[in-house]
Amino acid sequence: MRDWNVVDLGTETFRATWARQLALVEQRQHDAAPDTLLLVEHPHVYTLGRRREAEANVLMPGEVEVVAVERGGDVTYHGPGQIVAYPIVLLQAGERDLHRYLRNLEEAVIATCARFGLATDREPGKTGVWLTTPAGTRRKLCSMGIACRKWVTFHGLALNVTPDLAYFQRINPCGFASSVMTSMAEQLGDRVAVPEVRDALAEELGKVLERAAAATAHDGPMTAHR
Repeated sequence: MRDWNVVDLGTETFRATWARQLALVEQRQHDAAPDTLLLVEHPHVYTLGRRREAEANVLMPGEVEVVAVERGGDVTYHGPGQIVAYPIVLLQAGERDLHRYLRNLEEAVIATCARFGLATDREPGKTGVWLTTPAGTRRKLCSMGIACRKWVTFHGLALNVTPDLAYFQRINPCGFASSVMTSMAEQLGDRVAVPEVRDALAEELGKVLERAAAATAHDGPMTAHR
């Protein structure tokens, strides 16, 4: 089990967190920083992955900024009530399989949801975490898109806990119709809180990636603690 730092950024703009990721990636490549998990909620933003169709899937963003980034995948939405997790991890010998890495991220989300009584799974051939509603309809709960430089991962996953799902209607999220998206709150009602899910997700990511929290920090106005 390797150590990593878990950093709760609270709420921070996507561009600010993106800059943090890029700095950490460079530092991690030179062994100047440890493996790090960033947890954050972003103000409303749409991000475009490298997929060719991504820009065409932005329908009517309105006042919401659209940012093109280097991760894989299509367009997605980030906003309040959604936990975004960015593992900045140097994959070691025996870990250097990005498909397995993505499956591990999915497994962490599946285990997190199970802790709140929500059964989730995978959709064959598609990345992310899905569920089947009581009516038998398939819905997507968590989107994923990663990048990797010299075996250091960045970008990550976005778990819908209590977001305003209406913002997905301005795009074709991950190339799908917006109606495919759901949230934990929509499925469980009011029996879910972002801080509790965030803590559970951090624990489950640590388990599947075999990283133990050497330090947990709250960035911004809160004081870091060990």
